[in-house]
Amino acid sequence: MTLPASHQPPATTASRYTRRSVLTGAFALATAAALPVAAAGRAYSAAGPDIIGCAAWGARAASEPVVVLANRPERIIVHHTATANVTDYSRQRAVALARAIQTYHMDAQGWIDTGQHFTVSRGAFVLEGRHNSLAELNSGLRQVRAAHCVGQNTVSIGIENEGTYTSEAPPAAQYAALADLCAHICDQYGLPASEIYGHRDFNSTACPGDRLYALLPALRQDVATRLGTSLSEPEANPDEDPVWDLVRQATGRPPAATLGEYLPAGLLR
Repeated sequence: MTLPASHQPPATTASRYTRRSVLTGAFALATAAALPVAAAGRAYSAAGPDIIGCAAWGARAASEPVVVLANRPERIIVHHTATANVTDYSRQRAVALARAIQTYHMDAQGWIDTGQHFTVSRGAFVLEGRHNSLAELNSGLRQVRAAHCVGQNTVSIGIENEGTYTSEAPPAAQYAALADLCAHICDQYGLPASEIYGHRDFNSTACPGDRLYALLPALRQDVATRLGTSLSEPEANPDEDPVWDLVRQATGRPPAATLGEYLPAGLLR
């Protein structure tokens, strides 16, 4: 059953350190300027958000062993699924999404497993994507080799966000869950909040959509606030911008935005 847009997921499914802000309406996402900023000095929860593991959502076994790399990731890359912006915020919907993504990645793309490490549903449920991603995150020492961003699959953590964010911003609770997850990943792996990027920064794609991509500066700031650290954003001049320098070094070209992600109609039932 499709739930009304005003419905928010139960408090038990959300992160331990953002529900109060969501419930008081602090997370207004009508525009990028209205994004949440966590209260200064708020204690950070090292336990991190609740993450539904592969076994819990009924993942298929990978078609071949998932490779666990000896290195820690160097950055986080944010994606959107380019699926419908549904108002079904239930756990059931989140689980169905995880299964559909895995089916598409394995059966249509020919990958060994789900491509990304984690998925955040529109109902703010966080799910493990590729097998062993959660265990390695908990250890904070290694990462799983993934298939979410060409040239970055051995040095980054990929997070898919359910929805299409070309002209619409994500729901407040979903954005908060994304920020919580990013903060936990940064905390576990010792990453600065400035190392959060969009898929389009490295590949020729419209992902994660213009609206979500425009929220990344605020996301970095919100993550830094959760971690209790300062954030130094790069200069806007692309000739001197270290982000652009990183992109050119990794891809041999500046960022582009021409293609989008998608999940075939009918696959998610």
